[in-house]
Amino acid sequence: MSEVKRHTTGTTASRTRDGSARTVPEGGLSAPIPGAGPPGARHLYVHLPFCAHRCGYCDFVTVTGRDGEHGGYVDALLAELALERALLADEVETVFLGGGTPTFTEPAALARLLAGLPAAVETTVEANPETVTPELAALLREHGVDRVSLGAQSFQEHLLETLERRARPDDVRGAVRTLRHAGFDNVSLDLIYGIPGQSTADLERDLAEALALEPEHLSCYELEAKPGTRFTHAHGAELERQAEAMEDYFERVVHTLTGAGYRWYETANFCRVDGRRDLRSRHNLGYWLGRDYLGLGVGAVSTVGARRWRNAPSLPRYLAALGRGERPPRELEELEPATVIRERVMLGLRLDEPLMLAGLDGALDREALARLRRGGLVAGTEDTLELTRRGRFLGGGVTAELLV
Repeated sequence: MSEVKRHTTGTTASRTRDGSARTVPEGGLSAPIPGAGPPGARHLYVHLPFCAHRCGYCDFVTVTGRDGEHGGYVDALLAELALERALLADEVETVFLGGGTPTFTEPAALARLLAGLPAAVETTVEANPETVTPELAALLREHGVDRVSLGAQSFQEHLLETLERRARPDDVRGAVRTLRHAGFDNVSLDLIYGIPGQSTADLERDLAEALALEPEHLSCYELEAKPGTRFTHAHGAELERQAEAMEDYFERVVHTLTGAGYRWYETANFCRVDGRRDLRSRHNLGYWLGRDYLGLGVGAVSTVGARRWRNAPSLPRYLAALGRGERPPRELEELEPATVIRERVMLGLRLDEPLMLAGLDGALDREALARLRRGGLVAGTEDTLELTRRGRFLGGGVTAELLV
């Protein structure tokens, strides 16, 4: 589970105006996408799909058993970056390496990739705890990484078995110690709740274990087992049975972490309050604030100007196209103004700061807004809108009512 994947490799499939998928042939985009607006995306996502094994609940673009292809894939990533560099701002704000398991990538290839990426104010790498060694931590530090996101998921052995995770609780603790020893002072932990067989006591123990490690950031997600995954086949009945408990689990997560002094700054994300620095994920904020971003790699999504595109999820086709010096095959979506506005509302209301209403009027149902305000679910001024604490617990349901 990644704190950012939902906005990169997990977005809705790109569609044309008539709703049909549109795939661009290999090499079909020989120049920066026209109509994308002036260069200036300040957020860069890089997808590394390699994993030691595939967890049963995962539906992201991952591959296993390709140890010999890491170097060639990095060649392709750097070639794609060269083709798209004009779409990035001269000064990049964030770089995020997600996966897959970026830290499973062969060290020399990973080092070469990091050396070839633009410098950024914040550079994050996702890591599975069992891959974090002193050598890896030193490699990341040497190449400008200043933030690591660890996929802990749970500290309960029986739940890790259910999730088919290889890392054990001691691996998570050891990874944090290793990163601290290497000088990392911005570590994020991912946790999952709603795991089949998880009790409220299990969840409380997971939160206590995570807080004991004093991470700067926590991402806490309800388990999403997508249709067709082997996890759904194995645990679908249990997931349906405990669905009613998820609202209570969500509230426990929020109450526990805010009670420990963390800021609930986004629906599933929390950061420590530090008077010296802002510990929110700057990369994720780019998505939630509707900013342009460029995605590199197999299955990666980009949104620049009025266009969104997704690289096809086929690794062989990705490598072949870039080996010829061409862009990979892609699905394109031209973003209608109404779509941009609706997404701005949906994503912006996930945050704990007011959403500015300038330019968003066409997306809001004024009658619903007045009704929800009277019900204590939304607040704001004439120029702003935000969900109340009660409204944030209901989240998507409130937002859906607000949208025209």
